[in-house]
Amino acid sequence: MKHYWMVIGTLFVGLTAQAEQPNILLILSDDHSLPHVGAYGSNNCERFKLTPNLDGLASEGMRFNRAYTASPQCAPSRTAICAGRSPVGLSSTRFAQPARSNVPFFTDVLRAGGYWVGLDGRNQHLNGRKNDLKVVQETLTELGMRGSKFQDRFDHFVEGAKTRPPALQKVGQKVGAIVDTVPDDQPWFLYFGFNQPHRPWGEDHDGIDPAKLILPPDWPDLPEVRLDYARYLSDVREMDTGVGLVMDALKERGLDENTIVIFMGDNGEALLRGKGTLSTRGIHVPLIVRWPNSTKPGSVSDSLISGVDLAPTILAAAGLEKAEGMNGLSFLPELKGQSFGGREYVFAERGWHWGPLIRTDGLDLVRSVTSDRYHFVYTAIPERKYGPVDMTKGDNIAWEAVKEIHAKGNLSDLHERLYFQTPRPIFELYDLETDPYQLTNLSGDGATAKVEENLRSRLDRWMVQESDYLPLPSHISQIIKKQSRTSAAQAK
Repeated sequence: MKHYWMVIGTLFVGLTAQAEQPNILLILSDDHSLPHVGAYGSNNCERFKLTPNLDGLASEGMRFNRAYTASPQCAPSRTAICAGRSPVGLSSTRFAQPARSNVPFFTDVLRAGGYWVGLDGRNQHLNGRKNDLKVVQETLTELGMRGSKFQDRFDHFVEGAKTRPPALQKVGQKVGAIVDTVPDDQPWFLYFGFNQPHRPWGEDHDGIDPAKLILPPDWPDLPEVRLDYARYLSDVREMDTGVGLVMDALKERGLDENTIVIFMGDNGEALLRGKGTLSTRGIHVPLIVRWPNSTKPGSVSDSLISGVDLAPTILAAAGLEKAEGMNGLSFLPELKGQSFGGREYVFAERGWHWGPLIRTDGLDLVRSVTSDRYHFVYTAIPERKYGPVDMTKGDNIAWEAVKEIHAKGNLSDLHERLYFQTPRPIFELYDLETDPYQLTNLSGDGATAKVEENLRSRLDRWMVQESDYLPLPSHISQIIKKQSRTSAAQAK
């Protein structure tokens, strides 16, 4: 730890004080994909007026249409956001494995640069799971990845505070009370996480008529699926209410004009083909940034953004350099309306989650790369059967209904393939422009062979850069081709 702090201190030798450094509020929703904000054109959210506060935030700032998290799971995704690099590169692909204590977070850099920093709300998992095995917690504490050594990196640290009713109505007061403790001469950063819309949800869906919801074509249209979705959207509405209360707290204190407010989903929805998968609804999330007098109100960005890009962007906005090891790309120029080269590709990974080893809701090893138009997915253990994360516990009405229809042989060919094909494809390629729901796998199609080869090569490079432990997709492709040629020769 001593070496780590020496490195951080060295970053700021000769650093002059930054005039008018903005306050920064990072709000994360939990399991919240892109489609579920009215400002993004969500018919369901617009019809039932579910997200007026987030829509207002977008009208006052910049809406990012192509933001992706580094992982479709809460803990790795949040760790990547804070450290500014991938979970693979951080050795944090196993669920709730924190980054090593010598890995700087952007909050460390902010604090060394004069900021007051705090974390509150939804359990961040940045220091492991609160209810993990005793031996795990002891080891993490000994290594400085949990306990007082970790908490001492923040001026304010609350682990796992709830934001569900009745606590929801007090989140504005809570945030207000937190920022009231900041010394008058210090800029501040606060990470505040919502529980919503993470499962479990309540049974009520309060005015959201399941029959009137528009379902994506990759979901079976079943009453149970509709009811489950209505309950999810009710949780989205709850979270939006909380965002409004937090914004009110800032305005009451006159802090709204000198505070950058960043809203982002930590990963995708815990619904079919969402959380835990590298289908786009597992990693494609809302990102809205409100920065008065710097970001044009009502502006829209189509630039590819990764969760690892938040750390360097936040630091750049504070006038600070990113720490050594952070390889995210600052999109500060985009926020300020300046020329921005941006990314050509975003990458994501999936490792172990909590659950059985024989299904994908427990163990899956998947990597993906997304370009402006195409999405390429590499599955390293295709024999794992599909199990939607957080939907296989207990008697989830939606997944149980899908399985029942499947058992009776009444599921459509499309949904049969999407949810029950075994083994799953090792390689998948989708044209997001013509096939946004990823219904048609183009891998192996001659017409897109060059596109696939390029994306596979790009994924190879990224995996080597991040010291990934999986075999490279191009190596696997060569093996498959060799086996195919051998089988063809034997058939003759």
